Amino acid sequence: MDSETKDKIGTGLGAVTGTGVGVGGGILAVSSAGTVAGVSGSGIMAGLAAIGGTALGGITVVAVGTVGLAGLGAWGGYEFTKWLRS
Repeated sequence: MDSETKDKIGTGLGAVTGTGVGVGGGILAVSSAGTVAGVSGSGIMAGLAAIGGTALGGITVVAVGTVGLAGLGAWGGYEFTKWLRS
């Protein structure tokens, strides 16, 4: 396998890992932040509002965090595969 393919695989795996961490962290934050705990409809809306001031603001906060972690994971995976080759 050539180094370009290894870099793509490392980047992809890092992005998937970062996305998973971001989604998991977002679910945990939303389900525990509101006045109604859990993942029911009212619990999710309360958690989003607690995080972002409103439900829409909470969605934005969670989405930005997830995208940021996906990007960071992709960069980390790429750097890791470069380090393995050296």
